Amino acid sequence: MIHVENVHKSFDGHVVLDNINTEMYDGQCNMIIGQSGSGKTVLMKSIIGLHQIDAGRIEYDGRNLPEMSAKEIVQLRREVGMLFQGSALFDSQSVLENVMYPLEMFSSMTKKEMEDRAKFCLSRVNIQPVAYNLSPAEISGGMQKRVAIARAISMNPKYLFCDEPNSGLDPKTSLVIDQLIHEITEEYNICTVINSHDMNSILEIGDHIVFLKEGKMAWEGSKDTVYGNGNEALDDFVFASNLFKKVKAAHKDA
Repeated sequence: MIHVENVHKSFDGHVVLDNINTEMYDGQCNMIIGQSGSGKTVLMKSIIGLHQIDAGRIEYDGRNLPEMSAKEIVQLRREVGMLFQGSALFDSQSVLENVMYPLEMFSSMTKKEMEDRAKFCLSRVNIQPVAYNLSPAEISGGMQKRVAIARAISMNPKYLFCDEPNSGLDPKTSLVIDQLIHEITEEYNICTVINSHDMNSILEIGDHIVFLKEGKMAWEGSKDTVYGNGNEALDDFVFASNLFKKVKAAHKDA
């Protein structure tokens, strides 16, 4: 579990995060949502440790990130998986080598053990052996995203961070990636944190949702409580399109 308590963050006197309090749960897809400029990306980067907060606590199972020693931070990095917005695969490496990379950097496994672990992770995300020796440029965007997920879970992380995981994907592939992330989260009891503005994802896999507006917590709930939540700001964000307005109306009439 990740505990966020009274977190504040400013840049050049401009408040970006104002007294944020929430908990990110194990075995759930914890989603941070909000309009551009709401502070959601800064919140995720602060939780990861890429931004140093001005005040507050960010605890990983009771360990306060701002107070960790360099040795403790290195250990924490081994417990964290990252799925980057653009997949961030290395073009100079094969699919298999990309997944092995974190193991080479942070584990003491033999080469055979690393290969076996990488192949297991690729199998888990439905990447067939025929693709193992291909370069990222030789596979589709959806396959690249699945390879990136395999790399993110290669170290068997306790915490998984996903930055706009469906960026650049078609709707059908996005649903596949959503379901895969949700399955892996539940299967391995990972505390998964997702930064997203994809309404389909929010309504499909949002086990726990934090909605930010102008740097403040404006709402907190789940996909099951999005409808009829009574929060005008959230409604304006989630149901902005005519399609989702119709979905909301249909749910209300059901």
